[in-house]
Amino acid sequence: MAFEHTRWVWMNGKCVPWAEATVHVSAHALHYGSGVFEGIRCYQTSEGPAVFRLDAHLERFDASAHAYQMVIPYSKSDLAQAICETIAQNGFTDCYVRPISYRGSSSLNLHPRSCPVEVSILVWPWGKYLGEATERGARITISRWQKFSSQMMPTTAKACGQYLNSILAAQEASDRGFDEALLLNIDGELAEGSGENIFLVRDGKLLTNGHSDSILLGITRDCVIRIASDLGWKVETSSLSLKDLMDSDEAFFTGTAAEVVPITEVDGQRIGDGQPGPCTRTIQRIFSDVTAGRDSRYRAWLHPVAASRRTYA
Repeated sequence: MAFEHTRWVWMNGKCVPWAEATVHVSAHALHYGSGVFEGIRCYQTSEGPAVFRLDAHLERFDASAHAYQMVIPYSKSDLAQAICETIAQNGFTDCYVRPISYRGSSSLNLHPRSCPVEVSILVWPWGKYLGEATERGARITISRWQKFSSQMMPTTAKACGQYLNSILAAQEASDRGFDEALLLNIDGELAEGSGENIFLVRDGKLLTNGHSDSILLGITRDCVIRIASDLGWKVETSSLSLKDLMDSDEAFFTGTAAEVVPITEVDGQRIGDGQPGPCTRTIQRIFSDVTAGRDSRYRAWLHPVAASRRTYA
């Protein structure tokens, strides 16, 4: 992660220098986690930088805000332009994009009715979230922390405070020497990684779980389902058990930050032959072609970054 290369941040309608992109210590979101965010990637393509699945991410951003009774004070079109403007102003061609909407400073009552809804956009160069595990395969552990259910908080919302659950799981996995954690839901079924959805490959079929299993409905997850279907693969969505995982031929994580990551080991036990499998490698290859603009079938998923007309000193 390289924030030192980011010079401009979009805040509440305009780009401001990095040093001026500040939030007051009394902001409601700092104390209670009352905010929502998105993780988006911009990729370099032969036709210039392009933001991947921008429309889908902004739809989810709006839906997450709605779940917490927040009205984002900018349209999706405004936010799309702001994202492109911020990328262009920083001179990036390949970067991670973090729009965030949060309750600002007014009071610290639990009910945030008086707190303004603010919006910021950060962009910075960021490699694949799980690093070398993308190629060699990830060693993961089943977390002792469960994924919260939709009766506790809206699991399909990408909300700031909810990620304390993921932070605990990620810290635990790292402390124990693993690449990533896998959380089970309250029914003991597979939920998701600390920041990724999960897929299994068994008997030539692609298996994944759904919204009833306490998962965030990932944009990359949706891409993989569509790519696999276009390949003629059978894709099934249903609850998955730990036994399903251990009996699978292959397994992999998907997420915007992680992209597509093979899972080769769970708490010391190998998945399949302990190597990234052929189906996983196929999905990785096609996904890479898609994000680079080399696969014309999915060109609509790429939103070109137009050079901003605004300039800043």
